[in-house]
Amino acid sequence: MEADEVSIREQNFHSQVREYTICFLLFAVLYIVSYFIITRYKRKADEQEDEDAIVNRISLFLSTFTLAVSAGAVLLLPFSIISNEILLSFPQNYYIQWLNGSLIHGLWNLASLFSNLCLFVLMPFAFFFLESEGFAGLKKGIRARILETLVMLILLALLILGIVWVASALIDNDAASMESLYDLWEFYLPYLYSCISLMGCLLLLLCTPVGLSRMFTVMGQLLVKPTILEDLDEQMYIITLEEEAIQRKLNGISSTLENQTVELEWELEKVKCKKTNLERRKKASAWERNLVYPAVMILLLIETSISVLLVAFNILYLLVDETAMPKGSGGPGIGNASLSTFGFVGAALEIILIFYLMVSSVVGFYSLRFFENFIPRKDDTTMTKIIGNCVSILVLSSALPVMSRTLGITRFDLLGDFGRFNWLGNFYIVLSYNLLFAIMTTLCLVRKFTSAVREELLKALGLDKLHLSNNPRDSETKPSANGHQKTL
Repeated sequence: MEADEVSIREQNFHSQVREYTICFLLFAVLYIVSYFIITRYKRKADEQEDEDAIVNRISLFLSTFTLAVSAGAVLLLPFSIISNEILLSFPQNYYIQWLNGSLIHGLWNLASLFSNLCLFVLMPFAFFFLESEGFAGLKKGIRARILETLVMLILLALLILGIVWVASALIDNDAASMESLYDLWEFYLPYLYSCISLMGCLLLLLCTPVGLSRMFTVMGQLLVKPTILEDLDEQMYIITLEEEAIQRKLNGISSTLENQTVELEWELEKVKCKKTNLERRKKASAWERNLVYPAVMILLLIETSISVLLVAFNILYLLVDETAMPKGSGGPGIGNASLSTFGFVGAALEIILIFYLMVSSVVGFYSLRFFENFIPRKDDTTMTKIIGNCVSILVLSSALPVMSRTLGITRFDLLGDFGRFNWLGNFYIVLSYNLLFAIMTTLCLVRKFTSAVREELLKALGLDKLHLSNNPRDSETKPSANGHQKTL
């Protein structure tokens, strides 16, 4: 009997060691990839050998850790779905015994824990540490900056605690709910993370429909469009003449006329960009022009239509079946039943849609006018902007599994703290979220595909000179004398 107990303990110990090793290896890969991504965009001028260099290096490591956690939160749901299908297909295979429910639960708990840690501790510490200079009267150095950062974190924690208490008193004026706030680990932090997740889902609700319509424009810029009724040689000839004419004007203008010089340089840069695009279109093969572009556009349209249809069906399920709620019922467990009606094919489609929604949400996030300044630039992004981008990506990625489950993209029940959000059990919030997503996505797509018709109608009515387009990217920009751009 004692030998059996020892054997069980050894098996549990080896399984835990194996799970921790797998988690460490997965996170190490994500950390390395995140480090290369951040160093690609980080401003090289910040790499000086002094006290600020140490502060920047620490902030860089914390930002890399946060970006790795964000990538793990994005990959968590697809990894869980594909793991469930693999366990169903090969239940007795020796080489996939490490892929079990315990590992999946552990990954979800670690992702939730690290998301809380990065959102409430590491990223505020990195920001305040980067902006700190040390209190007046103290000796300048790393210790003084760390002390100021810790004081700022304590004050921020007290401020957030007070805001949550006031909100709890206004919403639910109950002694039991107020007393539960004293339990920081079991109630306060999950409650606070639930509020952050709700804000992340609302941000996804705003970004994703915009990104779904914007994806067509982005892919149109990356791919080569078909040349239908176009003569590229004639366009190249005209662009070359324009470039030579502007170059002659630049050579003939004296250096004292700075205003005209700046304007001509801007026009020359614009003409060169058009010439580069025409050269790329001319060098592209026939199948790339006539097959890849239409296929990608049709694929994007199909994926967007499937997403809207799934949301529409989920709305019907919510109205007739209580188990369709994200917090409705517990799942069958990992490896016990397929998460999709169509088996492995349906699971693969869910994974594709989840990645598509994440990419669309990021594109939509950077397309919003309020967040345009957050766009990172290669070798010219400050650490403060990198921290802001990492926090934004973390909020979006942490809310992605919740949004996917709320919209009915997947039936995978959220594990760990991801499934403890109180608002997931509110029928009216979930139903309103689905309705708003379906309506906003449909409106964005209709506006996208009817924009060409509207522009032609404006031209026919002679109203195109009034610049009635709502898209700031469609308006013409010209540089002023001081080098800044003005929108006409």
